[in-house]
Amino acid sequence: MTDPVHEGIPPYEFRQTLGRFASGVTVITAQDGGERRGMTASAFVSVSLTPPLILVSVDHRAQMHGLLGREDVTRFGVSVLSLAQRHLSDHFAGRPGPEEAVPWFTHEGLPLIGGSVAQLVCRKQQVIPAGDHTLYLGLVEYARYTDDDPLVYFRGQYHELG
Repeated sequence: MTDPVHEGIPPYEFRQTLGRFASGVTVITAQDGGERRGMTASAFVSVSLTPPLILVSVDHRAQMHGLLGREDVTRFGVSVLSLAQRHLSDHFAGRPGPEEAVPWFTHEGLPLIGGSVAQLVCRKQQVIPAGDHTLYLGLVEYARYTDDDPLVYFRGQYHELG
C-alpha cells in the first residue's frame, strides 16, 4: 500500500507552485449558537451554474472545520472581500483585530461580511474528505454583489487588480 503522505511533490514545493495562481480572498462564515464565526479562505471555487454550486476547502485544524462538520449546521456564508478589507482577511486568518471593526450583517440569521464585493448564502450539500482538508459543497440560495475591486492574493501577498 502506498503512503499518501509521501506521494507527489513535497508540501513546500506544492504551496510555492500554487501560490502563482492568483485568487480572491473570501471569509467563510457560520453561526455557532449565539456566536458568529468566520475563517479566511482562498480555496473557493464555482462548481456549477445549474444548480448554482460552490466549493470551499477547510483545513482539518481550523475551528471552522469542526463547525461546518456538525449536522445541525446546515448553512454557511461566503463573503468575497473588497480591496479595502485586507484587515478582515488578517482578522479571520488568526491575526484578529478588534471584533467591533467587523462589519457583520445577517441574512436570514446567517452572518455575512458587510462591504464585501459579494456575499453568498449556501446550503451544505455534500461533505467530501480530501487529504488534510474537507471540501464543503454548497448550493447557493442567496447572492448579492457590488462592482467594487476585490482583494487579490498572489505569491503569498495581497495585491490589487491593474
